[in-house]
Amino acid sequence: MSTLFAQPLEKISFKLIRWIGTPYSVVFHTLIFVAVPALSFLGFELRTVLLMFTTWLSIEAIYLAIFIQMSVNRNTESLEEVEEDIEDIQEDASEEEEAHKVILHIAQQMKTIQHELDILKKSGYLKSGPSKVHKA
Repeated sequence: MSTLFAQPLEKISFKLIRWIGTPYSVVFHTLIFVAVPALSFLGFELRTVLLMFTTWLSIEAIYLAIFIQMSVNRNTESLEEVEEDIEDIQEDASEEEEAHKVILHIAQQMKTIQHELDILKKSGYLKSGPSKVHKA
């Protein structure tokens, strides 16, 4: 189906899905369920009324099943997007954790170097004063 028709149909169907989940829908369906069988009291043949009523109910059940599946599909797509976002966040957190480990390793190396410099200074191999720059 072309997107020219798909988008308006999708909008209409999702509006209908939202409406079906309202109290107005309950009232509407209750009135239909009472009114259609009551047609037999107005002179319509009961057998014909019941045939039309069961046909209508079957068609409505099919559409409700389709609407439910559409909602499930839409929610599944939404959950997949959330899942991708969570994976991105986990990757970012993992990268930050790795960076933190590298920084800790560098800090440990700096402590080791500082300790070795202190040993060299104490032993006299390294003078601890400001270094003089020779001018040429």
